[in-house]
Amino acid sequence: MNIIVCIKQVPDTAEIKINPETNTLMREGVPSIINPFDLHALEAGLQIKETAGGKVTVLTMGPPQAESALRDAISMGADEAVLLSDRAFAGSDTWATSYTLAGAIRELGADIILCGKQAIDGDTAQVGPETAEFLGIPHISYIRKIEEVRDDYIKVQRLMDEGYDVVESSLPVLLTVVKELNRPRMPSLKGKMAAKKAGVRKMGKDDIHADENCIGLKGSPTQVKNIFAPQLKAERKMIEGAPEQQVAALIEELRTIKCL
Repeated sequence: MNIIVCIKQVPDTAEIKINPETNTLMREGVPSIINPFDLHALEAGLQIKETAGGKVTVLTMGPPQAESALRDAISMGADEAVLLSDRAFAGSDTWATSYTLAGAIRELGADIILCGKQAIDGDTAQVGPETAEFLGIPHISYIRKIEEVRDDYIKVQRLMDEGYDVVESSLPVLLTVVKELNRPRMPSLKGKMAAKKAGVRKMGKDDIHADENCIGLKGSPTQVKNIFAPQLKAERKMIEGAPEQQVAALIEELRTIKCL
């Protein structure tokens, strides 16, 4: 069974910087981590491999330094790593990113594709489902439990607002997972040593036979026009004293500003 886990290297949330000219994230020189939701997808892939057999390949799209995220995934137990990196991919929105990932997955071949439900730097939750649409395969979002996996079949629980749905699907299928699914394992010393020596396959636009009109900024139908930091619109006032005094003072303050 071929399992592909799509991961994304994202900026550490405390260190996000924006390019004022392109309105895109500046990744060079910024501390990065594997998107936390993708770690749960990787753990799910490794568990499927352990129970049903097969191979886990991690796939990411990004600049050359994204290779470090792939090596981190190998240290956790992934078998192979693929880096989609090409200057032509720069500035891709979710549509162009999904198109590019789908092209790579077609070349690699997969029975199960796993993604985190969303990336913490964009929070769109669009790339997983869009990738499945480009591939023309079923997709199931917000997976909280994988109940059964066979050669041509999978049964999962899909998280809902009140409880969950049980969903069955044929393979190939794409799943996006939530953090309730599992607890990602820590890399082993053996895994870290293997990650240092592992080869990382590089793929560019020609390797996936990409249409240049569908990748990068040129192929992105949505573009950020403006980014700004929210401005503080009200003063902050701290209320001192015992809880009873604080409550009384708060009520009086709300009456003063005519909220009560």
